[in-house]
Amino acid sequence: MTSGPSASDGRRDHAESPFRVASFTSIASHLSPPFYFQEGSLLTFALSIVLLVLLCIVLVPVLVLLAQVLLAMLPLRAAALAPGPRPRLAVLIPAHNEEAGLLATIASLRPQLCAGDRMLVVADNCHDRTAAVARSAGAEVVERTHAQLRGKGYALDFGVQALAAAPPEVVVIVDADCIVGDGALARVAGLAVQHHRPVQALYLMHTPAGSGPLKKIAQFAWIVKNKVRPLGWFRLGWPCQLMGSGMAFEWETMYAARLATGHIVEDMKLGMDLALAGSPPMFCPDALVHSYFPTSSEGVQSQRTRWEHGHLSMIASTVPPTLLAAVRRASPSLFAFGLDLCVPPLALLVLLVCSLTGLSLLLAWFGGPVAPLALGILAGAALGAAILMAWWRHGRAVLSGKGLALAAVYVVAKIPLYVRFLFQRQVAWVRSKRDSE
Repeated sequence: MTSGPSASDGRRDHAESPFRVASFTSIASHLSPPFYFQEGSLLTFALSIVLLVLLCIVLVPVLVLLAQVLLAMLPLRAAALAPGPRPRLAVLIPAHNEEAGLLATIASLRPQLCAGDRMLVVADNCHDRTAAVARSAGAEVVERTHAQLRGKGYALDFGVQALAAAPPEVVVIVDADCIVGDGALARVAGLAVQHHRPVQALYLMHTPAGSGPLKKIAQFAWIVKNKVRPLGWFRLGWPCQLMGSGMAFEWETMYAARLATGHIVEDMKLGMDLALAGSPPMFCPDALVHSYFPTSSEGVQSQRTRWEHGHLSMIASTVPPTLLAAVRRASPSLFAFGLDLCVPPLALLVLLVCSLTGLSLLLAWFGGPVAPLALGILAGAALGAAILMAWWRHGRAVLSGKGLALAAVYVVAKIPLYVRFLFQRQVAWVRSKRDSE
């Protein structure tokens, strides 16, 4: 008599089947950590401490950014300008091979000049018709040539020396590829004299027509850096960084400044020097200066490399002494300036938070402490909230929601730039390639 298959036969057939699905227990056994990652091991403890320290460091700029974004959400109250005649000024335009865009810059400035004002173009190491174009447009021109000492700082110093024979009350620096908004000169010059501080106009970059979503993300990142963040600190009366164009200085401040350097972010360094000297820059959001990102990939790459390598070098070398000086002087304004300086480029900040949170998740998976993971999640949530609020209030006009969703691609694409900072850092000033070249 033949009996049916027994339960034991079924279990044996199932066990011998080549298509059986591995149980969760067998998967977990394969993923169990080595003995040196076991909970309570010395290495696990050391890694958790390292991650906690790094996350605490990164959390500082994240919270600074979040605070600035929240403050920038408040209604804008422009600084009041005292009544009276506008100070006599000189517009100083450093220019290196800028014949293509210089006429538009001069055209935006000329209607804002009054009797007694000057407009001086420094044609620095030019190989084109920059000097001739400037003269034809009615600007004063001085020409400088030096094979070794190259860079914007040297051009500015040369221009200041040229102005010294008949110094103005205020010097306004405008890059040769920028357009200055109506009334901006009077606004920044008046505030510089009124408050006896350098004044920085709102300096924005636009993308050329037909630009793709990644360039729109770059434009949004620029808005966060040059508009949202300084606007937040402006709400509390705290200073901003100098941004390179649309900067106004009283003559005594400009003449005494150490300009003749080849620093690749000479504007940021000048702002820090002035802040340490007790004259921190002031933001003027209702005076507008704008320019355009290059259309060529080579121009964009050289521009980003100079800005971001210079910024990161400044963070490493100047943030700690600036914060210490602020503590010694009991100066909240200087401390706020140092905190603002410690915020790295937005893409790098996202990379740091994501990388450290991912490592913390891996450590927790292998039985390590969950405290680093909790701190990483907190940092990620704060950073995500700051970016979304900044985009909602200030970025929707330039970047759609679909475009913002591609931010991860933009961040990953910038990894080689940050790797080069570690192994092939740019230290010499290099002018960005213009579209006309």
